[in-house]
Amino acid sequence: MKTALLILCTAALLAACATPVAPPPPSAEGWQALALPGKKATAYRWTEKDGRRALEATAERSASIWRKRLQPQLDKVGEVSFSWWAQTLIPNANVADIDHEDAVARVIFGFAGDVDRLPLKTRMKFELAQALTGEQPPYATLMYVWDSQLPVGTVVINPRSDRIRKIVVDSGPAQLHRWRDHRRNLAADFRLAFGEEPGPLTSMAVMTDSDNNRASARTWYGAVELVPPALSGGAAAGARAPGP
Repeated sequence: MKTALLILCTAALLAACATPVAPPPPSAEGWQALALPGKKATAYRWTEKDGRRALEATAERSASIWRKRLQPQLDKVGEVSFSWWAQTLIPNANVADIDHEDAVARVIFGFAGDVDRLPLKTRMKFELAQALTGEQPPYATLMYVWDSQLPVGTVVINPRSDRIRKIVVDSGPAQLHRWRDHRRNLAADFRLAFGEEPGPLTSMAVMTDSDNNRASARTWYGAVELVPPALSGGAAAGARAPGP
């Protein structure tokens, strides 16, 4: 049973989504709340936080995702800006620990690539994930996370799949109860995490989860803005989320 559960969780994380649990509001522009198999869903709702339009995520021993597929996909990526406001941390959470792998805040990007280049074991996991969720997992998934313990700048290879990698951009409690604004070079971070050039960007998402530690978490997300390479250093353009 434990082995079967591990396979199921691996498949769910590889797919980074599953069955829609609720239709998005009309202003969400293609964003949807998505459940993970066997997990209680985190609640997402539109609100304001300290004068900003925000997506509030409330996790109660839960894990689910708010995601948008990019259509058309972006063949090249430049910089990305995003913001989040976290109320509390999960004391024992650690995105490098398979048994405590929760995060109060994540911004997630899915990339396409040549799956046939991957090892057979990885391709088999992809096939299982597709069978369980009904969609092809991303070739590679890059997450920016707020971790309870790990130092800022840490790159983590997911314990269940090396096709999911994380970069810690906030750590510990010092920056709680305030908006944290981040601007990152998405292409450079992909190269740092995976050691290869990024393929087309196919999706982006936010996620707050607390299921592994059986805890609670509450976080607000501001807009995520993608800046095409030609415009990096100038005004943000392109895809924008998670708000309307």
